[in-house]
Amino acid sequence: MAYRVVCISSEDGAGAAEAARTLAETLGFRLIDEDIVARAAIEAGVDKEFVADVERRKAILIRLLEGIGPASLATGPMVTPESIGVGQPAGDELRESIKSVIEDTATTGNVVIVAHAASLTLAARDDVLRVLITASAQTRQRRLAASLGLDEREAARFIKRSDAGRADYIKRFYGVGSERPTHYDLVINTDKLTPDDAARLVVDAVNGSS
Repeated sequence: MAYRVVCISSEDGAGAAEAARTLAETLGFRLIDEDIVARAAIEAGVDKEFVADVERRKAILIRLLEGIGPASLATGPMVTPESIGVGQPAGDELRESIKSVIEDTATTGNVVIVAHAASLTLAARDDVLRVLITASAQTRQRRLAASLGLDEREAARFIKRSDAGRADYIKRFYGVGSERPTHYDLVINTDKLTPDDAARLVVDAVNGSS
């Protein structure tokens, strides 16, 4: 069966966003990323940012306090039951909305879906090519330092937090305690390859299935 959907999973700094753009342009597929969050928000009847918080497991209260020193708390935003999600749909309901939107998106076909653990959501579909784009911690650290204007230590801390959040997301949504190469059909290490190289490898895999 020909691949009608490509799911791109990645770690920050591996170059997946660039590869996905090139891939979608080459195949003539739609590129879907934040659209997943927006559509899930509409389906659940909540704010887009609230759905994104469920994915990150990052409470609104914590987000409000990030970067705010003790002296600023008195003049900071008022925290109300509404601001921390009381009265909002339960986390499980939002997670199911996100999964539902991913499945609906895949059904339309000719699409590249980036992140949101779509590879796990759609694992049972024969028309889906599941791709992991990765790189060593040193390579990712160097790229993030350059792209975000961070020093090496800041980049290392960023990667550590990002990887922990990604692992937590996969565990909570799918019960996967340890991500494995066998969760994917194609694993690409971009330590030496460019994002364009990665995109070409995926294009070859998609075209080879036709």
